[in-house]
Parts: sequence; C-alpha cells; structure tokens
Amino acid sequence: MSELKVKCPTCQTQVSWGPQSPFRPFCSERCRLSDLGEWASESRRIADKQPIEAGIGDADLMALEDELMQQDNKFFQ
Repeated sequence: MSELKVKCPTCQTQVSWGPQSPFRPFCSERCRLSDLGEWASESRRIADKQPIEAGIGDADLMALEDELMQQDNKFFQ
C-alpha cells in the first residue's frame, strides 16, 4: 500500500500521513501555530447558519408564566 499524502492546510506542501510527520496535517510547527493564530483571532472560522437569539420572545415568556401559574406554589399566586 502506498503512503498517504495530504496537503498542509496552511502552505499546501505535501505531507506524509504517519509517525514521521509529528505536526500532521501540517508540514511544520510554524504552519500549525499560524493556523491556530488564525482561528484564535477569528479570521478563520466556521460560519453559524443560525444567528444567536437575543433573548426569550414574548410568546415564550407568556407560556412560561402561564405554566408557572398553574403549579401548586403559593409564591406565584
């Protein structure tokens, strides 16, 4: 079986996939740290398909209040 080769995500150099390449899939520690820095600075990120909700909606809040009112708890009555 032939040796698997992959491209370094940072510089596109061919890298052997095996124990002889300790930074795989990167070709070097420099490329690995460069990639990490891009993720840390958020210049490289996976886009979220759904925006983060700002908070609970009015309909949800009303449903929650109704549910709490139906509980057998004198505090909410």
